[in-house]
Amino acid sequence: MPSAEIITIGTEILLGEIVDTNTRYIARTLRGMGVNIYRTITIGDNVERIAEAIHHSMQHAEIVITTGGLGPTVDDPTREAVAKAAGVELEFREDLWEQIVAVISRYGRKPSENQKRQAYIPRGALAIPNPVGTAPCFIVETERNALASLPGVPNEMEHILHESIIPYLQRRFDLNEIIKIRVLHCAGLGEGMIDEKIADLETLSNPTVGLAAHTGVVDVRIAAKARSEAEADAMNAEIEDQIRKRLGDVVFGADEDALEDAALTAVAKRGWTLTAVESGLDGALARKIPHTVSLSDPSTGSGRLTSDSLMAALRAAHADSNTDAALGVAINIQERAAEFALITPGGEKTHRITYGGPPRSLARWSVNVALDWLRRRAADPEGSK
Repeated sequence: MPSAEIITIGTEILLGEIVDTNTRYIARTLRGMGVNIYRTITIGDNVERIAEAIHHSMQHAEIVITTGGLGPTVDDPTREAVAKAAGVELEFREDLWEQIVAVISRYGRKPSENQKRQAYIPRGALAIPNPVGTAPCFIVETERNALASLPGVPNEMEHILHESIIPYLQRRFDLNEIIKIRVLHCAGLGEGMIDEKIADLETLSNPTVGLAAHTGVVDVRIAAKARSEAEADAMNAEIEDQIRKRLGDVVFGADEDALEDAALTAVAKRGWTLTAVESGLDGALARKIPHTVSLSDPSTGSGRLTSDSLMAALRAAHADSNTDAALGVAINIQERAAEFALITPGGEKTHRITYGGPPRSLARWSVNVALDWLRRRAADPEGSK
């Protein structure tokens, strides 16, 4: 099975002016075809550095895809860099120039002289038309490699990738396997503790199992490579069953499932109505739970609630709304701590947890901890007693 590297080109990406979405899109597309992604790189608009990166990638991967730097301006260096890496000159292609003229004429305009740059591609390259933009693409072939250069504009890149590049790669490399991904979402255990429980599964070669820690949530990724979608799904399902048995209710969902949905579903299954209060979260809990009120402690003017005042505020909101349950969260940035309070038909509970991560993540972490607590409490048969 071939491997691939993706090179994103653009100084604006390096400077954080725009977000690179192309790498993720290309990687997920190739992944679904069974191609192993070895590395992704972002390079600024510099011919020498781009050429060096391409040369290096071609030594390590059969498939190299670049995106960006195919425009008509001086700071669009991809064509020149690819030619340099391949050891050839650029050549003017009249057929590509005619395509560029035709595309621009659709808008009632005539092409400028600098747009002629886009009709130059590395000598001997396979030209790939761009029916949705002015920048033609191309593939440089060697005995081992296929180097495809795509535009940086996402909708253009996506169209050409699917219409031209993917069919070419399937023919060239006889791609007849797929990779299916299943992601299990976990809360209530840290990455290290989850790792202890499923460490042996993480050594498997197919399917592979890996962990990714987020703020208050850990993802377990299962990836199976097979000849068919059904076979890959069956392989993933077998490993998923083992993981769920080991982790139990730590697993709250899979793929697109969200923690707030799991919590609210658990509440709905109990037939409970719910209200919530928050302090210091800037609406982070309100964006997850309807009928959340933002409060501060009037006695201190601190903009946050203590444990006692949080429960007092929660009792008031609970009585006011006449709901079955109420959830409260308040954070203290200086102490990197969060206060939690919960009222259910089974009674009242509070607890305080300190947080070791960056202060800017405290609010998101606190909300996820609170949602998981609510989810577990609602799912507990003792929760209504």
